[in-house]
Amino acid sequence: MKAGIHPENYRIVAFKDMSNEDVFLTKSTADTNETIEVEGVEYPLVKLEISRTSHPYYTGKSKLVDTAGRIDKFKNKYAKFKK
Repeated sequence: MKAGIHPENYRIVAFKDMSNEDVFLTKSTADTNETIEVEGVEYPLVKLEISRTSHPYYTGKSKLVDTAGRIDKFKNKYAKFKK
């Protein structure tokens, strides 16, 4: 292995899923200014919009999309261009 190519600042970081408030700990080099206390220990905090606990692929739950409403909106919007 080459010397000096790997980051030296590996540390345990808390990642928080903002959609469901789930927090998990893992090693990372991510820079952050925020911290969070987990089980009495303070960790650097990285906020996520979506994670494995909220993503539909991993949870098996998909969001219901109102396709009929979208189609009606589209038809109404562009009906004036119809010949």
